Amino acid sequence: MEWIERLNSAIDYIEEHLTEEIDYEQLGRIACCSTFHFQRMFAYMAGVPLSEYIRRRKMSLAAVDLQGGGMKIIDVAGKYGYSSPTAFNRAFQSVHGVAPSVVKNEGVSVKSFPPVAFKLTVKGVEEMEYRIETKDAFRIVGVSVPLDKDIEKNFAVIPSKWQEISMNGTLQKLAGMMDAPPMGVLGVSTCNDTEPWRYYIAVSSSGDSGGFEEYTVPGATWAIFAGAGTNQSIQELERRIVTEWLPTSGYEYGDAPDIEVYINPDPENAQYEVWIPVVRRQA
Repeated sequence: MEWIERLNSAIDYIEEHLTEEIDYEQLGRIACCSTFHFQRMFAYMAGVPLSEYIRRRKMSLAAVDLQGGGMKIIDVAGKYGYSSPTAFNRAFQSVHGVAPSVVKNEGVSVKSFPPVAFKLTVKGVEEMEYRIETKDAFRIVGVSVPLDKDIEKNFAVIPSKWQEISMNGTLQKLAGMMDAPPMGVLGVSTCNDTEPWRYYIAVSSSGDSGGFEEYTVPGATWAIFAGAGTNQSIQELERRIVTEWLPTSGYEYGDAPDIEVYINPDPENAQYEVWIPVVRRQA
């Protein structure tokens, strides 16, 4: 239950700082994981991206302030961290469907989004097969793209990069350089809080880099889950890992990259493994 309690402590931190800029790194520290892993856990468990949840909470409170009639729109905007009335108006309408200027009128409907609270529930009707493996450091070569600290913004960047290297022959060239385990085309997210966030499309190789980027995946322990299907199915597997397996596994996120191993990278019928870095949860 300590794992769930840490997540709820992170929610408490958000509530206490809604009139300030939320420090995502502090959220990760409270939850004892990286900023990246916290955002992913939150999105899967709450069913909404962290950035959108924070926006909804701020706009819920902003509506209450405006309904009270004692505050100007520009003051409410500033209170919740919007330096531009235009940006505040856009955020307010995206949540409530009406402009902030009409909220003071009686009979105008707005939405309320209460704080989330996490609790452990029994799931797992479907079995999940996994293995725990400790690996030495290994070298990868490939191409990479920078990742935004708001992980939702990366959902367009990563598929676009895969498409680009599939079309220009880079993916085929990389596959020919693969000569060390893990055998497969790799999607590697280097998203700890001590180095720049990047996503590598690469292979494990001991030979010449051929002009490609190089990165050394540190030695670590991973929980490894196998799957097959489309891009949507790998996202569903990742959701199940976070919401069903991780809370009761006795493990928590470790400080190493997330890895996707595409044994057969056909986007319509892929065979893949999802590697989640783990450490034993402290008693």
